[in-house]
Amino acid sequence: MSLLVVGLSHRSAPVSILERASLSGDTQAKLLQDTLAAEPAAEGTVLATCNRIELYADVDKFHAGVAELSTLLAQHSGVGLDELTPYLYVHYEDRAVHHLFSVACGLDSMVVGEGQILGQIKDALALGQELHTAGRLLNDLFQQALRVGKRAHSETGIDRAGQSLVTFGLEQLADGTGDADVDTWAKGKRALVIGAGSMSSLAAATLARSGVSEIVIANRTLNRAERLAQILSEPGGTGVTARAVEMVAVGDELTRADVVVSCTGATGLVLTGEAVETAVQSRRAPLALLDLAMPRDIDAAAHRIPGVRLVDIESLAEASADAPMAADVDQVRGIVSDEVAAFGAAQRAAHITPTVVALRTMAADVVASEVARLEGRLPGLDDKQRAEITQTVRRVVDKLLHAPTVRVKQLASEPGGAGYADALRTLFDLDPETVASVSRADLNDADVKNRGRV
Repeated sequence: MSLLVVGLSHRSAPVSILERASLSGDTQAKLLQDTLAAEPAAEGTVLATCNRIELYADVDKFHAGVAELSTLLAQHSGVGLDELTPYLYVHYEDRAVHHLFSVACGLDSMVVGEGQILGQIKDALALGQELHTAGRLLNDLFQQALRVGKRAHSETGIDRAGQSLVTFGLEQLADGTGDADVDTWAKGKRALVIGAGSMSSLAAATLARSGVSEIVIANRTLNRAERLAQILSEPGGTGVTARAVEMVAVGDELTRADVVVSCTGATGLVLTGEAVETAVQSRRAPLALLDLAMPRDIDAAAHRIPGVRLVDIESLAEASADAPMAADVDQVRGIVSDEVAAFGAAQRAAHITPTVVALRTMAADVVASEVARLEGRLPGLDDKQRAEITQTVRRVVDKLLHAPTVRVKQLASEPGGAGYADALRTLFDLDPETVASVSRADLNDADVKNRGRV
C-alpha cells in the first residue's frame, strides 16, 4: 500500500488561507484528472469541505508524490506553492489510513463528533468513481472509512461530544443573546437561508425544528430554492411556513429577517457590509448572521455594525478550540486504531491474492495438460475411468497447494509480509503478466461492486 494524503485544514491553516484555497466542483474534477496524469500517481480523489482540502493518491514514489501533489494543490487552489507549503500536512500508508478514519469519525472536525463529514466523504468517493480516478485502493479505503464512521456513531456517544457545524453556529448566536438554548432563542423568529445546497438544507431543517415561524430560501437557481421550501412546508414535515425567492430579493428580505444563514459556493461576498448596514437602518430588532461558507459569504465588517451579531467559520474555530472533549472520544480513538490495523492486514492479504490465483491457474493448466497426455497414451479409457483419474490428480494438486497458500496469506497479512508474494512468484516461476492480468480483473470487479454501494 502506497497511500499518500497531502492537505490542509482548520487545524493547520488560518481561515484566510482556507478561504483562498477553496475548490469548486469543476476545479476538483480538473485536479483529479491532473493527479492521474502525474507520473507518481495511479489513483486519486479529493476531500474538499468548508474547512479542509485533502488530496488522496496511490503513489509509487513517496518524495516525488509529495512534491507533485503539493504542486497540484497550489496550482488548482490559486495559492502559491511557497505560501501554501507551510500549512500542508502529509500522511503516508498506515498514517494516511488513520487520518481518514479519524476524519470520518468526526475526531478531526471543527466540532468534534459532527456527522456531516460522512456525507462529504461519500461525495469524495463518488467523484473519484465518476471520473474513474479511484481504483481498488481508494474504493476500499473510502468505503471502509464510511463504515468506521458509522460504527463510531452507533457504538459510542461521540454524538454527545459535538454537533453539526450548523447547530454549533446557532448555539453561538443564541449564547450571545443570553438564551439558554437554541429553541428558546429561535422560537417565533423569521429566518433567511441563502443557498440551497446540502449545508443550507441542513440549516433550514435545523431552524424549522428549532421553532422559527418562517423560513425564506434564496438561491441563484430558483427551482432548487422552491424544492427546498416545498419539502419544509409539506404536511407531516416541519410545519414551518417556507417560501422561495430569487437572489435579487435578498436585500428586501434582510429587513424582515431576524436570523440569516448563508452557505453558497460563491467566490465573492454575497452580503457586503453596506448591504447589511442598509438593512439594519430600516429595522429595530437585532440581526443575527451565521456564515458557514468558505470562502466567506458575509463581509467580516458586518460584526462592527450596531445591532448585528455575526458568527462565521473563523469565530466557530475559536469557540470550538475551547469546547470540552467527551469521554467517548477515547473509545472512538480505540475503534480507529483497531480498524486501521484490520485494514492494513486486509490490504496486505489482498496483495498476495492475485499471485495465489495465478499459482492455482498454473496448477490447473498442468493437470489439464497431463490428463490430455494420458488420454493419448491410453485411448481405451472410458468416460468413468477418465473422470476418476482427472479428479484424483486434481485432489493431489489441491492438497499439495492448500497448506502453503493458506499459510502464505496469513503471513502476508502481517506487517512486513509484502515480500511473500514475490517469493511465491519466484519459487513457482510464475509469469508476472499472468499475475498482473488477475490484478486487473480483480480491480474491475471491485470497481463495479463498489460503484453499486454509493
